[in-house]
Amino acid sequence: MRLEVEPPLRDVVVCHCSLCRRSGTLAGAYSAAPREALRVEGELTWYDDANGRKRGFCGSCGSTLLWDAGGETVSIAAGALDEPTGLRTVSHIFVGEAADWEDVPAGVPHHVAGSSSRLRSA
Repeated sequence: MRLEVEPPLRDVVVCHCSLCRRSGTLAGAYSAAPREALRVEGELTWYDDANGRKRGFCGSCGSTLLWDAGGETVSIAAGALDEPTGLRTVSHIFVGEAADWEDVPAGVPHHVAGSSSRLRSA
């Protein structure tokens, strides 16, 4: 499986929702790019999650690769990108759903729900 994406990519947003945690055992860290900037070589397996969004997994090893809400961009698992990426973490979302064992770091904006919800003190 190989992903190729044309820059620029959105900086990384870390999602602590229960769906992201369950798909990878920890918060999901995603960048994003316009749909037309992404090329996929190999087999993807798609899963429709509880919110009607799609998650793309490597058809060979099962690694989480993509998250697709059907808009103009597609989210790309930051861990699937070759380094150096030049990206930085800019936000933590759904921290109200973070697991009791997660340590959500200070110094980056924290949103209790999605990115437009009120901030939690960091």
